[in-house]
Parts: sequence; C-alpha cells; structure tokens
Amino acid sequence: MRLHVIARGKIARSPEAELVARYAKRIAWPLTLTELPDSSGSIPPAPTPCRTVLLDERGRDLSSDELATLLGKWRDDGMREARFLIGAADGHGEDARGEADLLLAFGKATWPHLLARAMLMEQLYRATSILAGHPYHRAG
Repeated sequence: MRLHVIARGKIARSPEAELVARYAKRIAWPLTLTELPDSSGSIPPAPTPCRTVLLDERGRDLSSDELATLLGKWRDDGMREARFLIGAADGHGEDARGEADLLLAFGKATWPHLLARAMLMEQLYRATSILAGHPYHRAG
C-alpha cells in the first residue's frame, strides 16, 4: 500500500524539511510526498480503493500502535493508497471532513503545519516499523 502525504504550503529549506526527508528515506513502504500551494492547486486523483486521512485538530488522537493497526488493516484489505492531507492555515472544509475516512489529531494542541508534517512522517515511520517488527518502536 502506498502512503501519500499531501500538504498545503511549501516546506522549503528548514529544520522541519530535514526531518521530513529523514523519515521519508526510512519508510520502507511506497511513499509519495505532494506539496500544493496554500490556496490553490488540486489534490491528485485517488486510486481505487483508497483511504483518506485528514489531519484535523478535532480528529481522533490515535496511539502509534493504533495507527499501525489501522494501516495494517487497510493494507491487508487491499487498499492501494492511504493518503494523509494537511490543510492550509484554515484547515479543511466541512465537505472534506465529511468525506474523509479518518480525522487524525496529534493531541489537543494546535501545531504549526511544517511541524505537523514532520510529526506525521515520524508516526508513519513508527507505524510501518511496528508492522515490520522493527525495534524502533518501544511500546511501554
């Protein structure tokens, strides 16, 4: 299953970009990173079947193990792609929220978009490591 991170806004050269690149290299699953302008640009068409996750402050706060279990289920159910959308400063519209398979939050705090992108990449690496039985994730 391909992991596809679609983010509004350019990450450019920044410490967050270095973190994103570091985790992108480590993720063993097929991975696509797509950047879109803040207020324009259309989201690439989704393959079928696909699951869509929106990062949203009102979303579910999943543990790393729960995210790994969900990704494993989607993979085993034959999903071709799991796409993770990070919106612009105003987040996602109600229509997009209603169509998503999952709204995902990283706790109750509001995070800067660039940091949220790096955090998502780390969690995707951690989840795929859990599924591979890699020692990176040490559940306590």
